[in-house]
Amino acid sequence: MEIANRLRELLKNRSGTAIVVLLGGAGLLLILLSSLFPGASPKEEPDQPSAEITAEEYRLSAEARLEEFLGGIEGAGQVKVCLTVGSGQRRVYASEDKVSRSADRTEEERKYVIVGGNSERSALVEKVELPEITGAAVLCTGGGSPVVQERIYKAVTAVLGLPAGRIYVTELKEEYR
Repeated sequence: MEIANRLRELLKNRSGTAIVVLLGGAGLLLILLSSLFPGASPKEEPDQPSAEITAEEYRLSAEARLEEFLGGIEGAGQVKVCLTVGSGQRRVYASEDKVSRSADRTEEERKYVIVGGNSERSALVEKVELPEITGAAVLCTGGGSPVVQERIYKAVTAVLGLPAGRIYVTELKEEYR
């Protein structure tokens, strides 16, 4: 309220009006100048992830993390892990789906959401799925013990979400230690 009253008083005389007009013009000039310098504008966030991860990189990273984790299980000892993965990472694009049903047929229409300007148009990435881990083999010095094997099976099942039939646990040979 106080600012509005002061502004009204300032606009009542000529010199006040001139000052307000001058300040407004300076503000517009600054806005115009900021648009001329591309480095001065805020950096836009990319729509898509910039770093691509290959299936091999993902597998090696997951193996290293799993080896460290399983090494903490009592009786496991030294651990080596080999994982198998499906295809590389997969992009899921945002889409708008329409389904029309009549008595004798169903029609489906899918339109992908496109973003960007005239020359840089691309489909909007909804999510990026990492490669799927399809199997695991675990070698550990304590792998000859049924108790340790059971602990390893349960841990790998819990961590990777694999059924026990896709996991193999055995003892690590002396020459690989």
